[in-house]
Amino acid sequence: MSDFFGLHRTTLEAAVTALACREYWTPYPEVPSGKIYGETAKAEGEAAFTALMGQDFDLPGHPGQARAGAEVSPFGPTLGIRYPAATPDQLIVAATAAAPALAAASPQVRVGVCIEALARLNRHSFLIGNATMHTTGQAFAMAFQAGGPHAQDRGLEAVAAAYAEMTRFAAQARWEKPQGKAAPIVMQKSWTLRPAGIALTIGCNTFPTWNSYPGLFASLATGNPVIVKPHPRAILPLALTVRVLREVLAEAGLPADAVLLAVDEPGAEITKTLATRPEVKLIDYTGSSAFGGWLRDNARQAQLFTEEAGVNSVVIAATSDLDGMCANLAFALSLYSGQMCTSPQNLYVPAGGIETDKGHKSFDEVASALVVAIDGLLSDPARAAGICGAIANPATQARAESAAAIGRVLRHGAARGEPGPLLLAVDAHDTAAAQECFGPVAFLIATTDADAGIAQGANLAAEKGAITAALYDTDEARIARAEAAFAQAGVNLSINLTGNIFVNQSAAFSDFHVTGANPAGNASLTDTAFVATRFRRVMSRRLAA
Repeated sequence: MSDFFGLHRTTLEAAVTALACREYWTPYPEVPSGKIYGETAKAEGEAAFTALMGQDFDLPGHPGQARAGAEVSPFGPTLGIRYPAATPDQLIVAATAAAPALAAASPQVRVGVCIEALARLNRHSFLIGNATMHTTGQAFAMAFQAGGPHAQDRGLEAVAAAYAEMTRFAAQARWEKPQGKAAPIVMQKSWTLRPAGIALTIGCNTFPTWNSYPGLFASLATGNPVIVKPHPRAILPLALTVRVLREVLAEAGLPADAVLLAVDEPGAEITKTLATRPEVKLIDYTGSSAFGGWLRDNARQAQLFTEEAGVNSVVIAATSDLDGMCANLAFALSLYSGQMCTSPQNLYVPAGGIETDKGHKSFDEVASALVVAIDGLLSDPARAAGICGAIANPATQARAESAAAIGRVLRHGAARGEPGPLLLAVDAHDTAAAQECFGPVAFLIATTDADAGIAQGANLAAEKGAITAALYDTDEARIARAEAAFAQAGVNLSINLTGNIFVNQSAAFSDFHVTGANPAGNASLTDTAFVATRFRRVMSRRLAA
């Protein structure tokens, strides 16, 4: 039996330290360089991905004799991969059988398994990058980072948080209560960590590993068998993950069925059936608020950890770097064609314009500067493809096309099949911008003044949800008011971003992704609340001899 905990103890200790100090740290390099991952890693990853296409995906010992899978790359090719497709009954039976041994394993054994699996997944980052690219539509550089090292960071972060919580208190204690002249009462106490039960991780189409790893690894580390239910359009990245985890579990002497894959196809989904099984006690979900609401109404037997829809706002009150601001926003709006939960959608600009380093600029001049920046960024087709990627879902493309009728078109972009966002000008009373329009669509909204923009963005976040917000301003008093308003709305705020850091980005071990304090999600990656209720402490005590 391998000592994975001992092998990775140094990494774990560094991760736990990083959780507390919130400084930059990662064990998984984000650059897809041959000098880091090996000179042949890129070619090997491409070849491994190609070899999977049109084949049955092998998961040794996994329940289910049927095969399913209907993935089509947003870049064109049909993947043709057929995965083991177990029924909900088969999955629940297998997970239930695996549960006792997983629960009996020490936190150290389970944590060691998780970190070893993440280390192996890191070595497969080029394969996972290709799998992510051809299931989500992300350009390769982004697919490599978000599907590989950045997702692995988030997984390790969850493992470290779980380990810190599981080991926060003593496992045994000698309890001695004085009784005056009488002999003291002496008891021996011990505590067992009891897992919550079977966990269900429901993956999304756009970031299958990045959004799934925190819940998956938090549940497994705390002793809960996990059924991984990928989006039917993005199975492969999570299937690869499940395969690695099952291999490591077996090497550690634990049941491979502690991690299972639940595969279905569009129109024949099994998610609702699994989510409402009484044995399922934990559900991690990323996706629409509509299905999130269904889970709240129907999966009442389980704890829900959700990330859902939101409307992310940018308030442009003033700037000391107009070009830098526009360049930064151009990239943020264009990245992955707006298909990120952190992408900005509503940009609030005073109707009377703003003060800049280039003098006063009217609302229309700010809009024009932003359009020029987007067009310049995407003028080279190769660069545009690398930034925007492909639209993951036909419904997203249709949404962008229909949105062109909402307001005054400043830039057509995706609405005409061109790269980058559709940019629309609307006034502050237009209701179209008061809900999420997921994808390459953004609204430039005229407000009475900057404070009105702050109030509107914060109020909308509190009502409809938001994951990110941004502010450009030179007035420190107004910046302070914005910080207070968005904090009250439960939204993470970025101020005066220019250069190579963007509102879309969320850094593991430093940024708490989603706050859980507004309707965009009830959980935060990865605070104590994200891991603490995945297990309970149960005491056994007796009088000491």
